This record gives sequence, C-alpha cells and structure tokens, in this order.
Amino acid sequence: MTAETADVDNTGGGFLHEALHNRRLLGVALIAAIGGFLFGYDTGVIGGAMLFMQKDLGLKTHQQQELTVAILLLGAVTGALIAGYSADMFSRRRTKIVSGCIYVTGALAAAFSQSYWQILASRFWLGLAVGCASFVAPMYIAEIVPARIRGGVVSFNQLMITSGILVAYIVDWGFAGFSDNWRWMFGVAVVPGAALAVGMYFMPFSPRWLVEKGREDEAREVLRRYRDSDDDVDDEIKEIKNVSESEASVRDLLKKGVRRMLVVGIGLAVFQQIVGINTVIYYAPTILKFAGQQNTGALTQSVFIGCTNVFFTIVAILLLDKLGRRFFLISGTSILTVSLVGLGIFFASPGVQHAVPWLALACLLTYIMGFAVGLGPVFWLMISEIFPIQMRGPAMAVCSMFNWGLNFAISYTFLTLTGAITKQGTFWLYAFFGVCAVVFFLTLVPETKDRSLEQIQADLGADADTALSRGEHEQGHEREQESEAVRS
Repeated sequence: MTAETADVDNTGGGFLHEALHNRRLLGVALIAAIGGFLFGYDTGVIGGAMLFMQKDLGLKTHQQQELTVAILLLGAVTGALIAGYSADMFSRRRTKIVSGCIYVTGALAAAFSQSYWQILASRFWLGLAVGCASFVAPMYIAEIVPARIRGGVVSFNQLMITSGILVAYIVDWGFAGFSDNWRWMFGVAVVPGAALAVGMYFMPFSPRWLVEKGREDEAREVLRRYRDSDDDVDDEIKEIKNVSESEASVRDLLKKGVRRMLVVGIGLAVFQQIVGINTVIYYAPTILKFAGQQNTGALTQSVFIGCTNVFFTIVAILLLDKLGRRFFLISGTSILTVSLVGLGIFFASPGVQHAVPWLALACLLTYIMGFAVGLGPVFWLMISEIFPIQMRGPAMAVCSMFNWGLNFAISYTFLTLTGAITKQGTFWLYAFFGVCAVVFFLTLVPETKDRSLEQIQADLGADADTALSRGEHEQGHEREQESEAVRS
C-alpha cells in the first residue's frame, strides 16, 4: 500500500467507525449531512406528489410536468455557485444555517402553492437551498474530521442522499390516502430543514475557514475538541495553511498535464446522468403507472426501489476498498444497462406485459442495484481521488456542474422522449449510453484503489510536472508517512 493510501480511508467504513467512537464528531457529521438528505428528499418526493398535483395545479402538458420536476436542478446549480462564494466569505456554518431557513420557507411555499407558476417558484427556491446545503455539507464535514477518514465523507454524503430519497418515497406512500396529500408531502420537509438550521447554529466554525480568516487560536480549539489526544493539531494547522496557499484556480485545469484527468472526471459526471438514473428516481411512480399500476401500487413499489438504493449503497461503501472502484463501476453499469434493455422489451411487447407483469419492477430494482454499487458512489469517490490536492476543489466543482446540468437535461426531457420515440425507445437510448459508458470506463478510467496520485497520473498519461506536483512540503510529508508505513 502506498503512503497516501496507508493513512487515508477513502470509503465510508472508516469514517463511520471513527464517528461512532467519537460522539462529538458523529453529531457534527449527522447535522451537517442533513444537507445531502434534503437533496435526496426533494429528488424523491416529486415523483409521488406529481401523481396528485397535476389536477389541482393544472399541469396538463408533459412540458409543464417536466419543468416542475427539473427546475429544482436549476435552483441547485445556482445555489451551489452562490455557496462557493458564501462559504468562503461568511463561513460554511452560517451558509448552512441560511440554507436551512431558505429550505423551510421553500417547503411551506410548495405546500401552499395554488398555481403552476407558484409551484415553479417554490421548487426553484427549494433548489437554491438544497444546492447550497448539499454543496457545503461534504466540504464542512471534510474540514472537521481527521485527515485519515476524510475520503469517507464522500460515501457518507451519498448514503445520506439515498436515505433522503427513501424517506421521500415512504412519505409519499404514507400520505397517499390523505386529502391534500401532495401538500403534506412537501410540507413534511419543514422538519429536516429546520433541523439543519437549528442544528448548525450549535456547530463550530470550520477550522480551515478560521485559519483563512487569521483566527488560528479558535481553529486550534475546534481541532482539539474533535481530535484524539495523539493527533498533532499544530501539524494540521500547518497543513491547512499549505493547502490554502497552493490551491489552484479553474483556469489551471486547462493545463496540459491535467486535461486527461479532467476528461475522465467530466466523462464520469456525464455518464452518471445520461444512463437515465434520475428518470427512475424522479419518475419511478410514473414509470410504474406506465406498467399498469394504480397510484397506491406505484407508490408502494417505489418504496422497494428506495430500500434497494440504500441497501446497495451501503454494500458499495463496505466493499469498495476490497474489490476496487473499476470493478463496481464496470459491473454496476453493465447490470443497469441490461436492466434498461429489459425495460424496453417490457414496454415494446404487450405479450410480455401480460405474461410477466412484474418484469418492470424487477428491471427497475436491478437497475437501481447496478447504479447504487457503481456510478452512484464511485463517481463522487473517484473525482475526489484522481486530481492533485491543490486542484481538487475547482476540479470537483466543474465536474459537479456538468453532472447537475445533465441531471436537469435528462429530467426535463424524459416525458417528451417517451412521447417522441416511445417508452421502449427511451429506455433503449439510455441503454446505448450505458454501453458507451462501459467502453469509456474500460479504456480510459484508471483504478484508484491503493494507488498514489503519481501512479494514477501515469495511468492517465499525465506529466508529473510542476502543474501536477503537490508541493515540496506535501511530498516530504508523504515520504515520512511512507517510511513510517514500511517500519510498521
């Protein structure tokens, strides 16, 4: 094992293990990760709400329904862009408090909407909050937790998102029989939104933000509160300073040595969306209605999809460091591609629909399983591993913008596509993208498990020049870690 991987746990297992043994750390992580939960909840809740709100709000066309779903993503992209500035200027903590307050008002506005334009405005406002909160959440947690488990934040945040989706499906199912059911589905979101705003009020400022503002004594106090007695707080303060001073800009991503990495990162971002994952998450009840289910049956079966998503996300978190990123990425994407082909066959053949009416649900479940062990967690994990540390922030921001932009495009075109090229044609199109994704992963995406950054750069054909070096201080620190790893 290399020095870099010997000291850092990049999956959620080590993160959860350490957090469970440090109650303060666990409390901070859970409160901050509500941001990811909120994103998951608003992603999942619209599918069930759409079944009932169409009549009340006059959503008669596919375009109206698609924009009601997708406008959340426009708000999220805007919120993420604002969050980057706000987190640096006003602190991660205050940014998350404000995003929680915005979310509460957005949830109430959605619940009391009386027209198409009101629900659009409410969903966009909610998007600002979830984009802001979910962007800052992993950043804040990563700056609070020890470096050795920092990589696990990515997987932990993904688990919180999938948990939010599952809770949304359960809420949709639970309120289906109520009058004004869709209003309750949106209104319940006030609870986690308020929990984020109130909870973050009692949380500390990020140590990195305090250091950047010249408040080193306060940063040292925060680190002492959330570190073991044998952790060197002064060394961590020095590391924060070095990283802050060497951090690159977006323009540096265009340098020759980094382009191949950026192609891989953006490719992962694009393929995660164009295989159609958010058509299943946003429109699961609608797809099940296409397959012949009534409203209640469609919502019940959506809960099964949510449970599958959470279960296999946990499986991936526990096994990613044992079997490798590429194994799950390629096998998971292959599984979801076959499932998309099966869905197309189901909708293309009335005979199949009559003989095996359960096939649509089975294909959706295997599709979610493939995504939950593959592209779901591995995309976010790999883009946190393939870039040099001083370029990681801007590089992940660029990849995230591509990801959310494609998320909007896919969710905004799904119903239109089913009308234009048929339901089976739509799922076969996503399956074609799945095949392209597998070819891309096989030919261009390197394994990052137990690999140093230099080895990953070599696999990508990148030059280990000044643009890619992590600085004399960091290289010296890694050499010391390697010596210690060899001795132990």
